Amino acid sequence: MPSKLAISYQEVTKRFGFLAAVDDVSLDIAEGEFLAIVGGSGSGKTTLLRLTNRLIEADGGTVMVEGEDVRSVDPVALRRRIGYVFQSGGLFPHLSVADNIGITPKLLGEPAVAIAGRIDELLELVQLDGASHRDRLPEALSGGQRQRVGVARALAAKPRIVLMDEPFGALDPLTRDALGEDYRALHRKLGLTTVMITHDMTEAILLADRIAVMRGGRLLAQGTPAELSSSSDDYVLELLSTPRRQVGRLNALLPQSGAA
Repeated sequence: MPSKLAISYQEVTKRFGFLAAVDDVSLDIAEGEFLAIVGGSGSGKTTLLRLTNRLIEADGGTVMVEGEDVRSVDPVALRRRIGYVFQSGGLFPHLSVADNIGITPKLLGEPAVAIAGRIDELLELVQLDGASHRDRLPEALSGGQRQRVGVARALAAKPRIVLMDEPFGALDPLTRDALGEDYRALHRKLGLTTVMITHDMTEAILLADRIAVMRGGRLLAQGTPAELSSSSDDYVLELLSTPRRQVGRLNALLPQSGAA
């Protein structure tokens, strides 16, 4: 039996003046899937993500979320039921960690007691100590801590879909790797559908179930890392060659056994 679709882009186009930022893209994302959209600057990947929750509107084609055409859904209501994680965390600087996480449930009218419990639950989920973090302002947090709060905030209204725009790109390599693995575990535990934008093919291969490659507004290829390896597209093969080259160089530089 085919998987139920969480998101479906059907011949979607978005223009900015003469530029087709998204050019006739069709792509289905199944419930529970972790999809990475990979491409260079100007490939259209972030535009496609923003069309999903109507941060911008498509000029042509149809975007479906959980079986509904997004044009038939109030954009504010749509955004509140889809989690969104920004590159820099996107936290409100004047609000505490707890108030940042609780803002969407508060807007949805949930009782204060329920929100407080949800904040504690989410801080534990993203592995931040509630007692020492909930009253801090974002400026008092490290980059990795801010991103963990950003993930907690995205999950606060219990969305089934989470959109992530270069969520780990600004972090140092160790923090980035740890946070990526922790989010992947959360994705599985909560049964989320995740769409992550990244320019890092290694990150996409390690975290995602499937990868979509965009260039110049077009969808060039989609599939598992193994399926992409058999692509005939030169750009797709070039993207895949980078992680392979890095592995080769690392193996040459590091001892083959024991601790480095």
